[in-house]
Amino acid sequence: MSFSSRARYWLPLLPLLGLLGGTYWLSRLAQSDMEIPATSASHEPDAIIENFSAVQLDQQGTPRFIMTAKKMQHFPDTNITEIETPRATILSPDRPAIHSVAERGAISGKGDVIFLHGNVEVLRSANTERSELRAHTEFLQVVPDKNLISSDRAVSITEAGKTLHATGLEMDNNARTIKLLSKVSASYVSE
Repeated sequence: MSFSSRARYWLPLLPLLGLLGGTYWLSRLAQSDMEIPATSASHEPDAIIENFSAVQLDQQGTPRFIMTAKKMQHFPDTNITEIETPRATILSPDRPAIHSVAERGAISGKGDVIFLHGNVEVLRSANTERSELRAHTEFLQVVPDKNLISSDRAVSITEAGKTLHATGLEMDNNARTIKLLSKVSASYVSE
């Protein structure tokens, strides 16, 4: 049997082999597309607000919390809202206001907790009973509904000639307490 007679037997099978190879290739291509989840949303914001400002009122209609930011972006894949240059103010009747500012921050999905990051400064305004208090840290958690701020990082507090350094802070504006958690040191400069 010569080569040409053998090729004649295999020639009708070539289109069938081509069809089989093409089907296999399409099947592999479809499987690789299915491996990418349909819900794989990229980390893209679904809402962007510039020069954001919000005021939360108490039941009597008096402002109790004010939040401003240069830019706010909500990300649906994480349900987190990121904020640039946030400023938060907790207001309470008969208590000094507490102002917080940072380089950036985030608001929890429920909106009940604010996380401030980067060069965070806290200012408790002076009143007739207390002098002005300033605190510096790199991270701060603010819970406006409970009038609480806290940090688990190094913090420096200055008030009336006293400087305190600690790791960790819990400040309860309702109870009018400041709790330093560990590694506390203090210095006092008389005026």
